[in-house]
Amino acid sequence: MAGSNGEREEEWIENVKSSGAVPFCEPENCPNGWSTPPNNIFLVRGPDYLSSKVKIPAGEYLLKPLGFDWIKGSTKIMEVLKNPNHRVRKAIDEETANGHQPFVWAFNLQVPSKDNLSAIAYFVTSEPLDNGSLVDRFLKGDDAFRNSRLKLIANIVKGPWLVRAAVGEQAICILGKAVSCKYILGPNYIEVDVDIGSSIVANAIVHLAFGYVTTLTVDLAFLIESQAESELPERILGAVRFSELNPASAGLYEVPSEETIGNLQSSLSTRLWRSFGQGFSNLLHPSNEDELDSSLRNVNGNLHGEDGGGSMN
Repeated sequence: MAGSNGEREEEWIENVKSSGAVPFCEPENCPNGWSTPPNNIFLVRGPDYLSSKVKIPAGEYLLKPLGFDWIKGSTKIMEVLKNPNHRVRKAIDEETANGHQPFVWAFNLQVPSKDNLSAIAYFVTSEPLDNGSLVDRFLKGDDAFRNSRLKLIANIVKGPWLVRAAVGEQAICILGKAVSCKYILGPNYIEVDVDIGSSIVANAIVHLAFGYVTTLTVDLAFLIESQAESELPERILGAVRFSELNPASAGLYEVPSEETIGNLQSSLSTRLWRSFGQGFSNLLHPSNEDELDSSLRNVNGNLHGEDGGGSMN
């Protein structure tokens, strides 16, 4: 059954990756699309960083890439994973209703523009957290802790000299110190809404870059800064590359009405209770040993700033 679960996990992840407004493609050739950059292009704090200040190429990402949204709205786009009609939230709910336990991280970069554009990167894991780990403490901590630790590494892979000079070869910042961040936590997700327009410096850089957005290739890596020896070396949560994005290709994001939210949440509850009911019914009246084993599994499944603070250089 492990192989079957692994295949199903890959299937739903691939479905989400391929259903956004812009395509998922190879990092070397991805016009008006998104991809996953190689991990070794990012430098992170090594195991002896506190004494040596030596950085090393990042290792394997902690999270799997799940999806990317390039969307626009009538107002600033926020709290997308609280929207039960959003494609990623629907996929999470469906997996949860089927007895699986994915946990999704979403980083919503709210681009200051007249069209209220957002570039949202989604990552996922089904692995349980180690109690007391840095990631566990980040999720359980308060916003002050998160603001002091969530780090962004940005790299302009391709673009005009003017933009590359403004951003630097590899810009690093603690997001919560550089811009305003809002953290939205659910039972199976965390979303970080990053208001780029809240910082005069960040706003100016993005406005400059936005004028060349259709020619830019940008790598972004998200991680939790290690500030103690026991937390080293640093590990990147996930990274995304977007290339030559066209504002005209952004999908339209619609905020659902309160009635729609209520109906969809009621529908999810109904599916969960039906799943419970079917499992218990088959458990009480199994037609064969395989069905009994399947029912037991069904019931069990359902019970279940870098060296400068907030600077942009």
